[in-house]
Amino acid sequence: MKIKISSDSTCDLGSELTAGHDIGIIPLSVILGENVYSDGIDITPQQIFDYVAATKTLPKTAACTEEAYAEQFEKFLEGHDALIHFNISSKASVTNRNASEAAKRFGGRVKVIDSLALSTGQGLLVLKACDFAKEGLDPDEIVRRVEALRPKVNTSFVPDSLEYLHKGGRCSLAALLGAKVLKLHPLIEMDEGQLHATKKYAGSLVRCLKNYVADLAEKYPSYDRTRCFITHSSCERDVVDMVRGLVDEAFDFENVYETVAGGVITGHCGKNTLGVLFIHD
Repeated sequence: MKIKISSDSTCDLGSELTAGHDIGIIPLSVILGENVYSDGIDITPQQIFDYVAATKTLPKTAACTEEAYAEQFEKFLEGHDALIHFNISSKASVTNRNASEAAKRFGGRVKVIDSLALSTGQGLLVLKACDFAKEGLDPDEIVRRVEALRPKVNTSFVPDSLEYLHKGGRCSLAALLGAKVLKLHPLIEMDEGQLHATKKYAGSLVRCLKNYVADLAEKYPSYDRTRCFITHSSCERDVVDMVRGLVDEAFDFENVYETVAGGVITGHCGKNTLGVLFIHD
């Protein structure tokens, strides 16, 4: 059986990985004023940073409609027996609802999975589905296995600033001002499809990221060694390289990939946000 794997652009896997695994990507829309862009195609993080600096407002995002999903699903099914599609968490977007409705038109050939994650937390599940498909598993078994892995995905990140989270209504003005004065950087973690601030690191971003990686290593001594992602929104090269070194020292992953967050994720978290994402046991 020939199975196609696809995902919304919010998986942040990057063109090299998606091409290498033949993953179909459906872009969400990023809206800057009157201009509508396709996530991962014709918009850059710098355009978003410039827009927010000039307007003091965040970009808007738009999910694919049911009709748009149906059109893409039909294309992806060409030459394939089945399609498995991944969405960003249903608690963050209506994409999963729209995709699920579109899937009903294809007589069971299209399976839609709510990742209950975002960015490369979603991407980790997408790649697992690719692994399972290569093993020759049928679509129902792939869905079962992937959904069993969802609670084990560490989707977490540390933002340099709370400015974008404040503008998006995800933190108060008092928290924003307090973080600036005290040099606080919250740890944002996803639990059951929703983001929560679970801890506060103090000091420079570099110091906070060092503590973040150390905390991950302590919290997750047992993990899937297949792959890990260092995903960031345009962090400085030396910061990313430092984190990569810390991950290599603290963990034993077969593959550590670096990806830059796409427009949808960048538009909500802001510049210099970084996460280390993997599947734990």
